[in-house]
Amino acid sequence: MKELIYSRNAVYECLRAKRRQPIHLMITENIQEKGRLADILRLAKERNVPVERVQRQRLDNLTPQHQGVVLEAGHYPYVDIADILENAKTRDEPLFVLLLDTMQDPQNFGTLLRTAEAVGVHGILIPLARTVEVTPAVVNASSGASEHLLIAQANLAQAIETLKEAGAWIVGLDEDARSQTPDKVRLDGALGVVVGSEGEGIRPLVRQKCDFLMRLPMHGQIESLNASVAGSIVLYLASQARSKP
Repeated sequence: MKELIYSRNAVYECLRAKRRQPIHLMITENIQEKGRLADILRLAKERNVPVERVQRQRLDNLTPQHQGVVLEAGHYPYVDIADILENAKTRDEPLFVLLLDTMQDPQNFGTLLRTAEAVGVHGILIPLARTVEVTPAVVNASSGASEHLLIAQANLAQAIETLKEAGAWIVGLDEDARSQTPDKVRLDGALGVVVGSEGEGIRPLVRQKCDFLMRLPMHGQIESLNASVAGSIVLYLASQARSKP
């Protein structure tokens, strides 16, 4: 199965990560081949990827957000949960996993992937169904961060049990009556952070599997934050807690 990866950062990271098979690179005619585009062409040459210079309209017909470059590449390489556990072991770090429960919005998904990559998570878990997957729109929204992450599709309730067996605490981000504020939840050590869907939050069975539920206190007039913003805050709080001696 082939996919069309678009925008300069997304194409660059896709080529740099070397996890997908690049097939065909298209760039618009007469475009200035400098900066990030020059980097893309260098990587394409190193990997013997055919480059075709085309009229802008051809790329416009594929996607309006191409930024002058589109890469035809193989499908996204999902992994198994065992690969995520092995990644933590190889890096000799306490397990750090993000679980996304039936998230629907590609922009939110991409934003969380970008944050997760920045803070050094060992992997991402998403459900087998009823969820956004790693599409070209998600790759673009993540600025290509998705290409450097290990993402597994799994039954989340069962996956949580696997993470617990590996020694991880599971913290769910949820506006529940039992939810505690960050100062009362331990975020260092082996950890799984669960972020629910934009509308419904964490599903009941997954919520029951969490060791703790956490909420972010609001001091303004709005009641809650966007899922990707709230999830990103929690990931950074966990990253800070894990970095302390």
